[in-house]
Formats: sequence, C-alpha cells, structure tokens
Amino acid sequence: MLGERLRSVLFEVQRTTVHGRPALRVRGELDIATSPQLADAVDGVLEAGPTAFVVDLSETTFLDSSGARQLVRTARRADGAGVPLQVVCPADNRPVRLVLDLLDLQQAVPIVEKPGFAGGGFGS
Repeated sequence: MLGERLRSVLFEVQRTTVHGRPALRVRGELDIATSPQLADAVDGVLEAGPTAFVVDLSETTFLDSSGARQLVRTARRADGAGVPLQVVCPADNRPVRLVLDLLDLQQAVPIVEKPGFAGGGFGS
C-alpha cells in the first residue's frame, strides 16, 4: 500500500497539449513498475484518433530497459495507427538521454530535443 502510494508520487503521466496536439508529459521514473501507466495513457491518446502526438520526457528522471521498451512499443503503435509521434528529450536530461543513446533508440523512436510541427504531422 505505501509502496504503491510512494510510486504514484514519484511518477505521473499528465495528458496535455503541445502546439494543439495531444501530449503525454512523463514525470519521474519510467521503469518496470511505471511503464504500464504510460501504456494506458498512450491507449487513451490513440483511441481519440489524433493527427500526431508527443511523449515528453523532459521531466523524466530515470529510464530503465522496460521504460525504453515501452517507448518502442509506443512508436510502433503510433506508426501502425498512422499517427506521427515525437518523443521529446532535451540534451540536458542526461540520465534519460544516456539510456536512449546507449540503446540507440533513435533507430526505432523519433527522438527530438523539442517538438516541431508542419502541416498535419511533424516537421523540423
């Protein structure tokens, strides 16, 4: 009970918008215990049929392999739904950026330092 409550204090997925597009702001530690919450939030966004969406890791403090795997699943689901996705992770978020770079996730997940939009999807 206390562990679950503490985990919810240390992690939050907030649904918001960025430039009028749906976004999920991930705060805290994205790991094996919390990645299901991100998966549920992604389901909610994709069910609404967006033209594009953002997962913002700017306030994510830790990322393990389960969290990284969830980001890959999110990218695949978005691609399968025909919805452009951007994962935002600024260079100064070194703990998370290090994991993304070590796992070479840029090959599977569109990672940017800040969101950019053009037309119905994304641009630079």
